[in-house]
Amino acid sequence: MTKLTAEKLSLSYDSTSVIRDIDLHIPEGKISIIIGSNGCGKSTILRSLARLLKPTEGNIYLNGKDIHQHSSKEVAKKLAILPQAPEAPEDLTVKELCYYGRHPHKGLFARYSAEDHQIVEEALQATKLSNLSHRTLDALSGGQRQRAWIAMALVQGTELLLLDEPTTYLDLAHQIEVLELLRFLNQKRNCTIVMVLHDLNQAARYADHLISISNGQIYKEGSPAQVFTEEMIRDVFNLSSTIIQNPVDGSPLCIPTGIIK
Repeated sequence: MTKLTAEKLSLSYDSTSVIRDIDLHIPEGKISIIIGSNGCGKSTILRSLARLLKPTEGNIYLNGKDIHQHSSKEVAKKLAILPQAPEAPEDLTVKELCYYGRHPHKGLFARYSAEDHQIVEEALQATKLSNLSHRTLDALSGGQRQRAWIAMALVQGTELLLLDEPTTYLDLAHQIEVLELLRFLNQKRNCTIVMVLHDLNQAARYADHLISISNGQIYKEGSPAQVFTEEMIRDVFNLSSTIIQNPVDGSPLCIPTGIIK
């Protein structure tokens, strides 16, 4: 499986330090979710893990090799990233979008093979988009559109999927639809998933591994039961809360009780 780690990682935008001296190991075959207050560096970490932002200090390793020593094509064969608001031409169909995921595996003038066509069909089936494959993206609902982008990432054929706030701008039903799809891909395809989420209770419910960020550093990481505590909610989000057990699945559930002044 694809291994992704960071050692003594520091990240900046211009001259502003955002993340300082963190070590990070992404568990293989698990769902890791990064949480923290607005502007704490969650998306910055994700961008750096995807080789979109170079560290000011430290290193990110993909299968034991500095990720910046890999070519862009090599990285694209190992990991896929979906940004917060991906854009595509309005008249692009779902199936046409999916074929973009095969580009890292093709030469400049290579034609799509029977294997490529099969991979696209399997991704459409996995994301339940086969009957919508000829619709344009602008004709889809928010949840369907997000599933289309996830299908494209599946076509890319990577073992590692990074997502920056994949439920943003979606209503609650479509949020759950996307999160359930990601859980399915993790469990049935053994896909390692790393994502940023704002909804704390959704993070606690869907994560195998939770990473909380505060003041440019990792506050605590581990299982939701280890990380999702009243103390963490207080220190990271400046909220008083009560943590109870979710009666449906036993995951920790946060009940905010007030802002700490």
